[in-house]
Amino acid sequence: MSEQSLKPGWKMVKFGEVVKNANLVERDPGANDIERIVGLEHIDPENLHIRRWNSVADGTSFTRKFVPGQTLFGKRRAYQRKVAYAEFEGICSGDILTFEPKNRKVLLPELLPFICQSNAFFDHALDTSAGSLSPRTSWTALKDFEFPLPPIDEQKRIAEILWAADEAVECWLTTVNNLNFLDALLSSALLETNNNSSKKLGDYIQLISGQHITAKDYTTEPPGVPYITGPADFPEGQIIVSKFTLKPKVQCQTGDILVTCKGSGTGKSIQADQEYCISRQLMAVRPTRMSPMLLKKILSAFGEQLNKEAKGLIPGISRTDILDKPVNIPSGQSLSLIEEKFIGLENALDDASKHYNRLKQLRDALLNQGAAVGGQAHV
Repeated sequence: MSEQSLKPGWKMVKFGEVVKNANLVERDPGANDIERIVGLEHIDPENLHIRRWNSVADGTSFTRKFVPGQTLFGKRRAYQRKVAYAEFEGICSGDILTFEPKNRKVLLPELLPFICQSNAFFDHALDTSAGSLSPRTSWTALKDFEFPLPPIDEQKRIAEILWAADEAVECWLTTVNNLNFLDALLSSALLETNNNSSKKLGDYIQLISGQHITAKDYTTEPPGVPYITGPADFPEGQIIVSKFTLKPKVQCQTGDILVTCKGSGTGKSIQADQEYCISRQLMAVRPTRMSPMLLKKILSAFGEQLNKEAKGLIPGISRTDILDKPVNIPSGQSLSLIEEKFIGLENALDDASKHYNRLKQLRDALLNQGAAVGGQAHV
């Protein structure tokens, strides 16, 4: 972008002309009342707020210090898009760069994290990363990034709008998290902690074990029945089909809950959205005396427990591990009322998630198309 194409008062600058990598050092954080340690694992992708950390009291080899108002940027695996705005003092990993304006009359600290969140900045970080297994960019490379800088008064207006958008996104994220927590809490109430309970999950379900199909009997393209072999086929809560077979052995039905019974993903489950041929790594759980939705909640709540119970060289669970699970399921009208509550909660969660995603898209549009990074565009 040339200077001529910018709005009046704007100018093209290099990142290193207006930003410095603070690189403060603190070798004895405990003695100086610094309590928090932040690693890359504590910074959530595309979220400016640090919600987790470790304690200095537990020990650390990190010496890089950050202070409130600085922008933290994850230089390792920049494609993860990890940027945070420091709201407290702490120690951070050497894979985190600590940025601050050279002159606050030229660049506002409150605008800096949004510049670092922009697609253009991440593209530059990725283009300048080196290394195959754990690519890293560097301050030397990032300081050459060029971007349009507005006058300070316009920076204030832009920052206020972007932080207001960020606050709205955070509010709805909190709502989604609270609804998920409530959903998990209600689901756990259906699990009976007393192993002597007279009610077993097997009283309410039919359990179908999958069978192995040899490589010569399936292909990676249709025609055939979609064939899924385990949690690798539903990595993000959605089934992705990559195999098909004309010789299916065991098939699930639409609405069955597929539970992983072998491997590191034991206990992970998903609801079948159509008929599939299933391998021996999966069992199809079919409700007989409750709704598929309620069964889905119960098996999701049992997931972690099933994973811990897995045994063997290749960890796994048996049919009995599922069938004999004690449950706390009411009967008659009480069961209908519980199912209605779950349906209402699921609808509220769906609405909140859609609203959150719409706000996030709006914030990202403001960030990447607005005046903070786009010259002639107006926020």
